[in-house]
Amino acid sequence: MSIPYSGDYPSLVPAAERVLNIHVVADSTGDTGARVARAIAAQYPGLAVNVIRHPRICDLRGAECFLAQLAEASDDAIVFCTIVNTELHERIEDACRKLGVPFADLMSPAIDAVIERTGLHPVRLVQPVGLAADYFERIHAMEFALANDDGNLTDSLSEAQVVLVGASRTGKTPLSMYLGYLGYPTANVPLVTGVAPPPELFECQPWKIVGLTIDPQRLQGIRERRVKSMGAAQHKDGRLGGYADLAKIYDELDAVARIQRRLKCPVIDTTSLALEEAAGRVIELVTARRRAYGVPADPPGPYVEGP
Repeated sequence: MSIPYSGDYPSLVPAAERVLNIHVVADSTGDTGARVARAIAAQYPGLAVNVIRHPRICDLRGAECFLAQLAEASDDAIVFCTIVNTELHERIEDACRKLGVPFADLMSPAIDAVIERTGLHPVRLVQPVGLAADYFERIHAMEFALANDDGNLTDSLSEAQVVLVGASRTGKTPLSMYLGYLGYPTANVPLVTGVAPPPELFECQPWKIVGLTIDPQRLQGIRERRVKSMGAAQHKDGRLGGYADLAKIYDELDAVARIQRRLKCPVIDTTSLALEEAAGRVIELVTARRRAYGVPADPPGPYVEGP
């Protein structure tokens, strides 16, 4: 009987039956380790991965409590560690070695790189997420995105760092919310056939405007599900009205493209982009265009993951 395998090395057990428990040990919230764990899990679609956080381990008592739990269930376990306190870090690493549990130090290689470049050593102090320098900026950016969603321009577009324009259901709202989470105050403006765009759009600084588009057939499927979920009745010919009619969607996207050309904005096709990838492209475009226009940074919100 052949044994399924992933990559270059055969598995002893079929991938679908394998389970991996990633224990994230942290002196703060464990967000950094959890994000890394999720990124790793995405590379093993046939592996059942459980991410278990052990946050705010700031003393030996907390470390010993975690190690006691780990000793009881060390099979199928690995440890991701982001603890900066040297004593606690070494205690957990040593215990993992004795238990035969693979240990990944997520902080030291990065710190070592900074030391090598600068000659400066870290203070090794825990920095709570709530006290991060950009915390209130990110909260403001998220509030801004909520207040200026779907054309409800409660604030001047001059206050936005990003302005998204596109047809309905091209992903403007989730993208603007995610950009807000990253620290970029974002407004999104729907372009509707037969309705003139708001004048503020043409008075806005052009470097911050980014257009969105999508494959017409993909948009039709999204709109059909949207219409059905709202309980709207179909037309007698079976179509779900002009909103989800493919021929009209083609015309609508053409009209939207004409407005986007008037705005002279770059356009991103969101058809096959993950939210994070689309956000990365928007940030790259806006940053490059801002620099090309010679506009100094505010500074822009950071495209980083917090500790």
